[in-house]
Amino acid sequence: MEQSVVSVDVVTLRFWPDDPGVTVGVAAREHEPFTGELALPGVLLGRGERLVLAARRAVNTKLGVPEAAIGAVGQLVTFDEPNRDPRGPTLSIAMWAVVGIHEGPARWVSFDDVPPLAFDHNRIVEAARGHLSRLLWKDLPFTKALAGAEFPATRAVDISTALLGARPDPANLNRTLAAIPGLERTTERRRTKATGRPAAVWAFESAE
Repeated sequence: MEQSVVSVDVVTLRFWPDDPGVTVGVAAREHEPFTGELALPGVLLGRGERLVLAARRAVNTKLGVPEAAIGAVGQLVTFDEPNRDPRGPTLSIAMWAVVGIHEGPARWVSFDDVPPLAFDHNRIVEAARGHLSRLLWKDLPFTKALAGAEFPATRAVDISTALLGARPDPANLNRTLAAIPGLERTTERRRTKATGRPAAVWAFESAE
């Protein structure tokens, strides 16, 4: 039986201070198959290489994100469709990564505006969105990497809207935030571009 190779494909997320919402990084492929077509950053898993290291390598080499700007990384789901890669059977392990501010050639698109991508990467993005929406406000490494050590309530709304695909109920969101271990609503209020009105600021206990 022909053996499958393993690829690591990364749904890379950006949510910088001036970004209105969460975006996903894609870039044109430099090699066959699908040369010139947009795709998620991906690499073949090296012998003895850990998934997180492979994911960081993919984000660095395919999106041009400096190693220092790559924050938290985690695993999502596996795609095992035998014909997903024209080169032969390839098992894809989808990962997520959150990146900080940097300069690079990647194109950043919202979940609602993802262009046609090579391989089955549109399917990966779609599946990842559902998984990430369930991680948000529950998985602390993911939540802190995306939201930051502190954030105004309006930013929490922006993150939730991007991943859920719908604007959350404010009262429910506040209850969700209040239940997160180590996250507290501060007495500070911060004006944001989105509303122009001061919004309550939430902060993790470790924030200095």
